[in-house]
Amino acid sequence: MKSITIKGSQRESVGKKATKALRNAGMVPCVVYGGDEPISFSAEEIAFKDLVYTPDVHTVVINLGGTKINAILQDIQFHPVTDRILHIDFYQIFDDKEVTMEIPVRTVGNSRGVRNGGVLRIVTRKLRVKALPENLPDFIEADITEMRIGNKMYTKSLKTDNYKIMHPDNTVICQVRTSRTAIVDEVEEEDETAEGAEGEEVPATETDDVAAVKE
Repeated sequence: MKSITIKGSQRESVGKKATKALRNAGMVPCVVYGGDEPISFSAEEIAFKDLVYTPDVHTVVINLGGTKINAILQDIQFHPVTDRILHIDFYQIFDDKEVTMEIPVRTVGNSRGVRNGGVLRIVTRKLRVKALPENLPDFIEADITEMRIGNKMYTKSLKTDNYKIMHPDNTVICQVRTSRTAIVDEVEEEDETAEGAEGEEVPATETDDVAAVKE
């Protein structure tokens, strides 16, 4: 997984007045949990733009005057009116300890159901996974190529070699729904025609009928 470096300064005072002064100066108060003890620091609000305002996920290297802490974003608070960042919580990660994180799902391929007029509906856009930090994926790939109209894709069909998906196997990722412009899947139609041909009874010929009467 890609990583972003945030340069900050450790906070000596964490009171309300100090926090308000930081925000007025364009700084964001933050706390890192998960280590021996919480670490309070602050950083410029602009430093978080590539971490917060993006659909992608990243691990974070927090650089506090040369001391580097590996972490992931845990929680963020926004101002209800201005949408400015008020506070961020991070969780410290370690190379030998598994961590749980929400990872975006990306669909790939050209669904045959969509080609026939169906509509692809994304049901789950992020999945919670558990893995060692080095095995956290940037995204989870869902191949929809073979999906026909009416098909659903479940988490059990996704490859998870290096990480564990923390959702039930029957969690729906996406589905191809029918629409007014949808047409019958050509392959399905051909299969049905072939099956019908194999099951048809061949009528007796007139000659056979006559022979049967004479007998």
